[in-house]
Amino acid sequence: QVHLVESGGGSVQAGGSLRLSCAASGDSVRIKNYCMAWFRQAPGKEREKVAIVHMDDSTTYAKSVKGRFTISRDHAKNTLSLQMNSLKPEDIGMYTCAAEWGSCPSGSTSFYYWGQGTQVNVST
Repeated sequence: QVHLVESGGGSVQAGGSLRLSCAASGDSVRIKNYCMAWFRQAPGKEREKVAIVHMDDSTTYAKSVKGRFTISRDHAKNTLSLQMNSLKPEDIGMYTCAAEWGSCPSGSTSFYYWGQGTQVNVST
């Protein structure tokens, strides 16, 4: 079982930055063996895939955040991070980390393990 706990959310003004963290734990859990991703969901909206890091630590991003967000992993700490710069009101949402053993799922939200989320608000 993989337990995921997010932190780092909060409220910032447009143009500001936040760094989200997702701590993974469990018996013999090594995040290197997982595809991991950040999702977000705004009220009344469908959940959106924001960024993915593959087992080889290559990354992919949603077009809306490319160039502003950076997903990364600290393997020694079993932690997933999302550095968010130049935040916009459209970035508002509940940000959740997810993990799937092995290769990344082909489906948009087909991940087995999920955290509870951390809220991000951006004001103008």
